[in-house]
Amino acid sequence: MALKLIDLSQEIFQGMSVFPMHQNTFIMTNMTHEENMNRTGSKTLGFSARNLLISEHGGTHCDAVWEYKPSGLTIDKMPLHYFWGSAICLDLSHVPASRYITPSDLEQALRKSGQSIEKGDIVLIYTGHYDRNFGTDKWQTAYTGLNKEAAEWLAVRGAVNIGVDAPAIDHPEDLDFSGHLICGKYDISNTENLCNLDKVVNKRFIYIGLPLKIRDGSGSPIRAVALVEE
Repeated sequence: MALKLIDLSQEIFQGMSVFPMHQNTFIMTNMTHEENMNRTGSKTLGFSARNLLISEHGGTHCDAVWEYKPSGLTIDKMPLHYFWGSAICLDLSHVPASRYITPSDLEQALRKSGQSIEKGDIVLIYTGHYDRNFGTDKWQTAYTGLNKEAAEWLAVRGAVNIGVDAPAIDHPEDLDFSGHLICGKYDISNTENLCNLDKVVNKRFIYIGLPLKIRDGSGSPIRAVALVEE
């Protein structure tokens, strides 16, 4: 069986858009090649490296349950099956930013996909927001999101990780943060700031988005990829 690897991750760079409550990203030179050669005395080879200051929720990332539930597991304690495994991607790109994603929307999208949600699945939601608005003023402000009933619809059916190509699984006007609230209720994760979901929409594939093993972490930047049969 031939597999194709599809990158679902955004770049990490200084000046990248970050959800307003989180730390901006800074990248600093630790040492240049020339500085390293001067320090080591080598005439043939210098090593260069940079330092990163980045939020646990910067760029494409996954959440630990502890972020939104004080009694939940931190990222280093969560079993890895939350972050890799069998996945499907549902097409909700027709839902406008002016309204929430509902259970009815999910039911229709699932039926159209020809897939089913199995216990332990990772469910990605293609909203089209990255394709339409990444790099614009609308990126952090104008996208759809799950209402409480829709998030619970996914959790009840066995989803352990809900991913989206937007800054959050919640609608930006939802100050109850209903998607995260449901993730806390069912002790599941969610993944935000994905991209290229148009390449896996309506498919079943292997998803991999492993977090860094950050002690007591509330989340982690990830390199999310999909393994799809060619």
